[in-house]
Amino acid sequence: MMQRVGLIGLGTMGGPMAQNLVKKGYPVTVFNRTAAKAEPLARLGAAVASSPAEVARASDVVITMLTADAAVLEVILGPGGVREGLQPGKVVVDASTVSPDTSRRLATALAELGVEFLDAPVTGSEPQAIAGQLTFMVGGKREVFDRVQPLLLAMGKQAFYMGDSGAGSQTKLANNTLAAINLLAFAEALVLATKAGVDPQVFLQVVASGGARSGMAENKGPKVLARDFRPQFMTALMHKDLTLANRMAESLGYPHPMLDLAKNLLQAAIADGWGEEDSCAVVKCYERWAGLEVIPQAQA
Repeated sequence: MMQRVGLIGLGTMGGPMAQNLVKKGYPVTVFNRTAAKAEPLARLGAAVASSPAEVARASDVVITMLTADAAVLEVILGPGGVREGLQPGKVVVDASTVSPDTSRRLATALAELGVEFLDAPVTGSEPQAIAGQLTFMVGGKREVFDRVQPLLLAMGKQAFYMGDSGAGSQTKLANNTLAAINLLAFAEALVLATKAGVDPQVFLQVVASGGARSGMAENKGPKVLARDFRPQFMTALMHKDLTLANRMAESLGYPHPMLDLAKNLLQAAIADGWGEEDSCAVVKCYERWAGLEVIPQAQA
């Protein structure tokens, strides 16, 4: 018998994740603060709850996919929250990107109820969520991970067990540090080549064929060339993740010069008004400094 699944947070990532669960045959109950976002799931056959507590009462496993620590804590531990609908033996899985301290706090609070908790953030953005190609990084008890792994693989292509509570969140922050630094390196090189008179479209082909290739260049390059800054992963959210990574590095006494630089450049993009655009909009900072716009020569 399939586990009953609840999913709270139907935004850019949570909505597609819930759709994939429904399509795979799981009984799904959803909740979103903006109720209209639940309507497409209702049409697919998901039940729509009136509160996080109601989701928990209807589910064996509750998944949260929210934007920040405060939202996760409120939804799980606050009035009308998930905690009020839980019973011993149930599992809560937080797929949000939050601080390791928040993940550990939730694990401790739910353990008092006999409820298991996993921190299970993901790599990938909207296209991967839609395609069911996310990768999960999971912290918590190994036996609980083994129990819910099939559920995670209904939404993603891989799920890695990283260690005790907080380890999934630690892995995600380190991963997003690398992603942000790669993004800025790509933007800087792309504008440098364009400033020198190189066709940026051909430059991307060169990058893809050699040692400088990266997921950021491959995923964000076509968006930049098309001037498509619709958010798959907003600049403001990437900056939020780097702020959390910065705090983690500080707590470990670890120098982090590249992380600091990436965080500051993303802050500059937000100050210029691009916080709600896709993170690749940071290229517009470089374009302003270079006095140009990255456009393929065939379109110039």
